[in-house]
Order: sequence, then C-alpha cells, then structure tokens
Amino acid sequence: MSEQNSHIVCPHCYATNRVPDARLSAAPNCGKCAKPLLTATPHELNAKTLSNIIQKNEVLTVVDFWASWCQPCLMMAPEFKTAASQLPQVVFAKIQTDKYEQAAAPYNIRSLPTMVAFKNGKEIARQSGALPSHQIVQWVQSLK
Repeated sequence: MSEQNSHIVCPHCYATNRVPDARLSAAPNCGKCAKPLLTATPHELNAKTLSNIIQKNEVLTVVDFWASWCQPCLMMAPEFKTAASQLPQVVFAKIQTDKYEQAAAPYNIRSLPTMVAFKNGKEIARQSGALPSHQIVQWVQSLK
C-alpha cells in the first residue's frame, strides 16, 4: 500500500512541497528554504501568492478576505490569529481586498470579512461576518 501525500505551498518561499500525510503533524519543513510549512499563524498574501496558495495547497486552507477600512475585519484579525494557533495543520492566510482588489475579484466576495475554505484548489465553504476564535475553530473543524 502506498503512502498518501499532500502538496503544501511554503508560506515563506512559495515552493510546493510534497509531504507524506503521516508527517503533517510532525511540523514539516520546506525542502527549498528549510522553514516551517505549517506555521500555526496566518500569513499575508498578495496578488501573486493568493492564486498559488489556493490552487496548489492540498491541505485545508482558510483565507480571510478583509479590508483596512473595515472595523469588523480589524476586530476579527486577532481572533483569526488565535484560531490559526489552535489548528496548526490548517493553512491560514489573509488577503487585503482594498489593496489587491483584482486578485480577490474572482472569489465574489460580497461582504467583509469573509473567510473562504479551500481544499485541492476548490472552494468548499465560506463564512461571512466577524467571528470569535472559538467559532472560527468550530467552523474549520466542521470542514475536515
């Protein structure tokens, strides 16, 4: 029986890594830059990296679409970070929609903040509105 693998995009150098699923809980490092692949903290995306992270990650990836002028977005930011620290095998990322409007446009974000969950390059769920960390964790765990 062959071992199952998942592709994970490095949040530091954006190289795609193939990681045996059995090693996902062992804090795997990038084969290119040797930094941690699963950081347990959200990382900021830009127009170039958004598509790469979504399309190439095979692990659950949750993207927070937010804007600098949005008060609920700013209130949820520390909650999103806390949730990320509690789910180290999930990739958490953020994209600032007022700065990277064109990159966010294909995802049809109608309200902010909106969290969109992706797996294998496909959207599997979305949640709009600011949530406390425990509700973010519950929502993400319901997607596994």
